[in-house]
Amino acid sequence: MASEKVKTFTDNNFDDETSKGVVLVDFWAEWCGPCRRLAPTVDALASEFDGRATVAKLNVDENPNIPGRFAVRGIPTLLLFKEGQLAETIVGLRAKEDIAQMIERHLATEPSSKRA
Repeated sequence: MASEKVKTFTDNNFDDETSKGVVLVDFWAEWCGPCRRLAPTVDALASEFDGRATVAKLNVDENPNIPGRFAVRGIPTLLLFKEGQLAETIVGLRAKEDIAQMIERHLATEPSSKRA
């Protein structure tokens, strides 16, 4: 089961939920073995970035419209959004450190970040 820090996105709430800040969305399905292997990584990232970035999952079987809009053809696919715009895509399994670095890159360029 997903961590309580991982949000659940649907075709209905996707646009609102990805409109602000840095948002990582895991496109997955129950029957997908690699998706199940990635799930603990997604949970860990949600805890690590809690309060700084949103981490969510979208079940492609239950929500066909959004994956089609972003041409998601293989799962797991991770899409990173910044202020509502698709910023980066990862298809397949990737190490937690690689995904964390991707999120950090986009957090570092947040307009609200103040440099001393």
